[in-house]
Amino acid sequence: MNDTTLTTLSESPEDPFSIHQSASAVLDDRGRVVAWSEQATRLLGHRADEVLGRPIREVLVDSRDEALVAEAIAACLRDHGWYGLLPVRHRAGHRVYVGFRARRVQRLDSTTEWLLVGSLAEDVVQWEVDRAVLDGFFRRSPVGVAVLGPDLRLLRVNRAIAWFGGLPAEAYRGLRTTDFLLGPDADLVEERLRRVLETGQPLIFAEQPCRLLRDPRKELIVSISAFRMQDPSGRVLGVTEIVEDVTDRHRARRRLALLNEAGARIGSTLDVARTARELAEAAVPALADALSVDLLEPVTRGEEPAPDAVGPLRRMAVRSVRPEALQVMYPVDHLFSFPEETGPGECLAQRRSVLQPVLEVGPGWFSADRERPERMLAPGVHSLMVVPLAARGVVLGLVCFWRSQRPEPFEEDDLTLAEEFAARAAVCIDNARRYTQQHQAAVALQRSLLPGEVPDHPAVATARRYLPARASTGVGGDWFDVIPLSGLRVALVVGDVVGHGMHASATMGRLRAAVHTLAHLDLAPDEVLARLDDLVDHLATEQQQADGHAPIIGATCLYAIYDPISRHCAMARAGHPPPAVLGPDGRVRPIDVPAGPPLGVGGLPFESADLELDEGTLLALYSDGLLLADDRDIDEGLALLRTVLAGPPRSLEETCKAVEDAMLPDRPADDVTLLLGRTRVLAAEKVATWELPTEPTAAGRARALVTDRLTEWGLEEVAFTTELIVSELVTNAYRYAGGPVLLRLIRDSHLICEVSDASSTSPHLRQARTTDEGGRGLFLVAQLSARWGTRYDRDGKTIWAEQPLSTS
Repeated sequence: MNDTTLTTLSESPEDPFSIHQSASAVLDDRGRVVAWSEQATRLLGHRADEVLGRPIREVLVDSRDEALVAEAIAACLRDHGWYGLLPVRHRAGHRVYVGFRARRVQRLDSTTEWLLVGSLAEDVVQWEVDRAVLDGFFRRSPVGVAVLGPDLRLLRVNRAIAWFGGLPAEAYRGLRTTDFLLGPDADLVEERLRRVLETGQPLIFAEQPCRLLRDPRKELIVSISAFRMQDPSGRVLGVTEIVEDVTDRHRARRRLALLNEAGARIGSTLDVARTARELAEAAVPALADALSVDLLEPVTRGEEPAPDAVGPLRRMAVRSVRPEALQVMYPVDHLFSFPEETGPGECLAQRRSVLQPVLEVGPGWFSADRERPERMLAPGVHSLMVVPLAARGVVLGLVCFWRSQRPEPFEEDDLTLAEEFAARAAVCIDNARRYTQQHQAAVALQRSLLPGEVPDHPAVATARRYLPARASTGVGGDWFDVIPLSGLRVALVVGDVVGHGMHASATMGRLRAAVHTLAHLDLAPDEVLARLDDLVDHLATEQQQADGHAPIIGATCLYAIYDPISRHCAMARAGHPPPAVLGPDGRVRPIDVPAGPPLGVGGLPFESADLELDEGTLLALYSDGLLLADDRDIDEGLALLRTVLAGPPRSLEETCKAVEDAMLPDRPADDVTLLLGRTRVLAAEKVATWELPTEPTAAGRARALVTDRLTEWGLEEVAFTTELIVSELVTNAYRYAGGPVLLRLIRDSHLICEVSDASSTSPHLRQARTTDEGGRGLFLVAQLSARWGTRYDRDGKTIWAEQPLSTS
């Protein structure tokens, strides 16, 4: 900028004492007017010919202002000049307040004259205010102000700008932005200022990061505003730049934004590992360049750690902006402990956060791996924060925040933000831990209540699916069972308790136990349901007495018994959907099973349906959740089920999968149970049946028949014990029952002996005294067989006994 430009800047249009705006006059040493400007005429109304040669006091001073004028004249004479405000008389007679500048000047002939320059008082006052503001900007303002010329070199800066470069304000004249800012930051600033200079479009509050040459590790956020300067003729003089350090404000906004984002991202599920990963994703790269989340080992199992536990730790999440850093850090699921002399070890031991702005990794960090400290520093790790994960007064683990890419170290504000992150994550992790604990307990309960792997049975091949409605708890009120019965028969059961969750599951467990008990009594299906109905009514009464209000306890059940020898199937249902039955040819076989009321209604009977099934018939038992999924009605669901079951030939497992894929959404709204059974038929050569007359020789006849058949089957090793069992059972039937006696042998993995008679009298096992002549028959049978029992039907009873056969 040249001297003309500087002169123009100093005499800006706003200066009331500038040549173009101020009135001027010259007085001789006796106070007479010897020069008068046109601006003076415009200001006061007096023409030059009216005032030249006359005393100034005569022309302009009102009598009321004599004292003020005298004081001003005295100050002029004393100080050889004066500046201030005085009232003067206008040609029209009124008073005008004028701001004056008076200065004594000396002519060539050594005479003295006084130069007066004046302007309206309000303009002078305004100019003084403007001067004070301008002075404040350059001397006292905390906001930076810089004046740059057309070449974008600095002309003047205030003290706030001087602080950025660490130089005195006067030392900046002639410098460029690149002389105290790092290259990329300085280039961006100059590009913006040049755009303002060329277009005249001001720059308003543009925030950008920058780094100073004198402290390149520290990042500042500055807000820049700029406008173009030009003179009245439009000539561009340069740019004025206003710079404010908004680093603290920016960081506060950033912290708030990060916390809001963390609150939305962390804890989206009740999964400990997922919550740890969400914490890592929220903090990297927003806060740290690398992060690891480590939990005390009991926490990962859903347990609460000991109050003073410091290890071992299991790594749950690790994240870094640089992939190579992951090769140094322990991987996910790694079990380890931090030495006490490390930052993480200190954090766990003292239960407080640790801030290490400058990290020095020593051998104590990884005592088992002496090379790891050097490898850790290789990616440029230079700063560390360690924050405990604490919730409800219990430390669950810790989070390590690392910096390697950003040069600035962690500060106290960063630690505060990290603690906020950790506090939110810790609550979510603790909730997930508690859920894990409860979920594991619920799953354990459910597994204890439902059958595990169903063993292969000679009567049916089975496959099943069980999906509780609440995937979050994994428990529901549906159940299924495959219960072996005497005579190689099998019971297939599916039930559904009203409601979901733990209460429904507990009720289901009681009903399932009751079904098992009733099944082993060899009761008919309708009788089993009648007994279950009484039990549900009893449970409702029991709960009402405990809770004080009427509970809602109800259930449905389908109970079927299949005999692989006779191919007879009997089934009854209590408010449950009917089974789907497909013949070996894949066609749906319509069956009519009376519905019966739901369990717990009481007062109504149940009826059984009897049918004969061909070998390879498919039985599908299910709960209503399967049919009603995806908002279908019962008829639509049943039609779809039959269509899927009637598809191409598949294994039972494949059929279950096909039903699941076709009928169920990802998260069913109700518990779903599906039990498939494909019937088998025992070969006729494995069964022998004889009808014996009711006479004293019946036992001997039975022994002979059994011996012959066992010899034919190659089972001579069990002939003796079988003869004893058959002899005792037939003798009891002859003595205590009337009518014919039916003897049957069944050979499978066991040898089963059955003796049926027309009596309904129940036999009792008792301990005979030494003097008794009888009473030892059933005791002998119990000792010689693996299992024995009695079942009843409409024609009488059957006593059966099983012996295991060698598999060799």
